[in-house]
Amino acid sequence: MSVKVHSPNVVYSEDCIESRYEYNTTSVSVNSDGSYSAIPRTNTMLFKTDTCVPRLGMMLVGLGGNNGTTVTAGILANKYNMCWNTKDGEKKPNYFGSITQAGTVGLGMDARGEEVHVPFNKIVPMVHPNDIEVDGWDISSMNMADAMERARVLDYSLQKQLRPYLEKMVPRPSIYCPDFIAANQGDRADNVLAGNKQEMMEKIRADIRDFKEKKNLDKVIVLWTANTERFCDVTEGINMTAEELLNSIQNNEEEVSPSTIFAVASILEGCTYINGSPQNTFVPGVIQLAEMEGVYIAGDDFKSGQTKYKSVLVDFLVGAGIKPTSIVSYNHLGNNDGKNLSSPKQFRSKEISKSNVVDDMVESNKILYADGKKPDHTVVIKYVPYVADSKRAMDEYISEIFMNGTNTIVCHNTCEDSLLASPLILDLVILAELCERITVQLDSEPQSRRFTSILSILSYLLKAPLVPAGTPVVNALFKQRSCIENILKACIGLQPGNHMLLEHKIGAPLQQGFSMSTQANLLKHATTTHKNKIQHSNGQTHGHVKTPSQ
Repeated sequence: MSVKVHSPNVVYSEDCIESRYEYNTTSVSVNSDGSYSAIPRTNTMLFKTDTCVPRLGMMLVGLGGNNGTTVTAGILANKYNMCWNTKDGEKKPNYFGSITQAGTVGLGMDARGEEVHVPFNKIVPMVHPNDIEVDGWDISSMNMADAMERARVLDYSLQKQLRPYLEKMVPRPSIYCPDFIAANQGDRADNVLAGNKQEMMEKIRADIRDFKEKKNLDKVIVLWTANTERFCDVTEGINMTAEELLNSIQNNEEEVSPSTIFAVASILEGCTYINGSPQNTFVPGVIQLAEMEGVYIAGDDFKSGQTKYKSVLVDFLVGAGIKPTSIVSYNHLGNNDGKNLSSPKQFRSKEISKSNVVDDMVESNKILYADGKKPDHTVVIKYVPYVADSKRAMDEYISEIFMNGTNTIVCHNTCEDSLLASPLILDLVILAELCERITVQLDSEPQSRRFTSILSILSYLLKAPLVPAGTPVVNALFKQRSCIENILKACIGLQPGNHMLLEHKIGAPLQQGFSMSTQANLLKHATTTHKNKIQHSNGQTHGHVKTPSQ
């Protein structure tokens, strides 16, 4: 099943889709008297999407960790359709939690006035996770089967089926700089590269080329899912420019982190690099190098559990005219990520990425926050080995409401950490690869453009989105998802979805074949079963659930 748009503005050929698209925006200025002037703007552009899906390889830094073993195992379980038994019965593999594999997009209305939803991955051709080749690096030499068992994430009966596939996989030696991660990680570091930082970077580059050649791949994307590092110093002469950074690697400078070395190696090999942890991998020199080489980068830090929930709830509160004044977030977890974060410097990296998630939502409402003061926001993370990968998150949101009243929301969230992060890894890689196949040409320009090197389109999947200079940072979850959805729609010449439903609001047939007659509405409601909805004699419905008193 795929989507094909029938329009004079959309052309399908053997190897691409071209769509002529009108991008509508509004320019706003504030007048001296405080009033606003708004001017609608329209830019016509040509989207071109290469439809040839490549053979894709994914190289993970931290392959032997909880995320690395879980995502690799998940791909294999789905690819070979492995079923397993638990105390609750037989279970089947799936890609739940992935927007590209388990998400849908509202495409439009059918002749009955019902909205039609299609799978995300049917709008334009995308790589399927089952076809992704996996490789990577880890400071631990443990084979992937034993590492999977150590992670304590997947059911044991599934692990038994996966073992023959995973025990053959051993991570490549990785970069180990003890100063950048917690001291408690030293006992795992038995698979490390020797030499200076220049030599280690060249070895990483050679590994990428080796993987690409051996697996006969068209593309490789590199993703960091290893330990959180401490923040590195951003210093003139060290990492402010691409030239400084390359010289610093050559000179074995202490403040060049392992994640930055991986980023530079990937960029020099022409491979998109994604940072799934909160540290400042993308120092100014890395960003400049990516722009010079025309290579994509994206980050920072997977947004999977508590922070994703927070970006929804605060957006709701502020949008409802309710003023959050205090947000306190507590976490405890027992996997190796939690162990590493028990070190203050590494925790500080995580604290920064978690704390900034509400900023744009607060700044969107000057009525609530006229003084510019942000909510008190505290994040706590504790290491509790017993809970393993099953992270607990507890939040308290205190808000000001009508007439100086107070509203408090308290929630508890048990997150299977790696089972939530693994689908994000796949989405990041799949969407990043798709972005490499899209170009946009403005009517006023002779040449087409690619996306800027910083792939802010992936912000939906990341806690602290990296954006190009001068670009607004958007953390509100539904805005971030709409961005991805609407860019994909633009690729096939469809306008962004809106929820006006004017066909129903004004009772007018706004599309061919769609009837707004009372007869049609009565028939529709008479023949449709609406669970938990009350149906009136005139065919109208509402969604109120009956209570015992009713």
